[in-house]
Amino acid sequence: MSEVRRFFIGILTFFAILIILSVAVTLLTIVNIPRIIPNKKLKVSLGSLSNTMGSATVASITAALRILHKLEWDFQIPEHVNTDTWYIAMSNHQSWADIFILLAAGHKKIPLLKFFMKKQLQWIPIIYLVHKTVDMPFLNRHSRAQIQANPELKKVDFENAKIAAKRFSRNPSTAFSFSEGTRFTLQKHVAQESPYTNLLKPKVGALAIALSGMPQVNTLVDFTVVYESEKRSTWDFLCGDLCKAKVVAKTYALPEHLKNRSFEEEDDYRKSFQTFVDTIWLEKEQTIKDLKL
Repeated sequence: MSEVRRFFIGILTFFAILIILSVAVTLLTIVNIPRIIPNKKLKVSLGSLSNTMGSATVASITAALRILHKLEWDFQIPEHVNTDTWYIAMSNHQSWADIFILLAAGHKKIPLLKFFMKKQLQWIPIIYLVHKTVDMPFLNRHSRAQIQANPELKKVDFENAKIAAKRFSRNPSTAFSFSEGTRFTLQKHVAQESPYTNLLKPKVGALAIALSGMPQVNTLVDFTVVYESEKRSTWDFLCGDLCKAKVVAKTYALPEHLKNRSFEEEDDYRKSFQTFVDTIWLEKEQTIKDLKL
């Protein structure tokens, strides 16, 4: 592909996504104005409508990407999942493209993914409105040093996640977190001394807290994303360089001893949940190796 053509595809993709999101967020904002009325049934109905509109937005963006990028995305999703059940879900994280490919992979298979987003993104108007209308919560990403200096920082995130989980419980939802907490790079991998070849160490706080507020959840869905290209930047995605990818989803029944527990108060629960996810991470490492063959 010539650089000129690649540039124009990147620009067209950017504006296509921007226009679709702008229209969708405007409509969602109008539809959700009645949320100020303290009526539970109304909020449940608005939540259902917002999820439907969110799914339509995912379908529109995916269609635009298929036209502009000639996508070769291979999704392997278990047949027994459905859109009428609550889930918690996680994935490895490499690029901004992950968001779009995961939304497409889960479309009409499981409820709309509700991402835990970095609070720094709240200043972007579209993302802030998505947070308000589709209940995608913001979380701070504090370093271990920051939390040690001020333990109250962790409590703030716990409360934010609890509020989000309460909203998730109104309608079938998929509470989603990139468990590594940041995008994978070789520099981060080395600095972290990760024991995995293709992954950073998983963090479980957001998912565990969401689970504590979603008693309907019995299953964790783990997504593994592998791209053919080694490029990872946002511009690379817009230009279509990540058009070839595979997504494998696996489901795991949540052990009873991990349900209805308090992540921030029970040390043994934190360790048990971390062990549960670490075991899945080992399997994910092998899945990535198999997909790269």
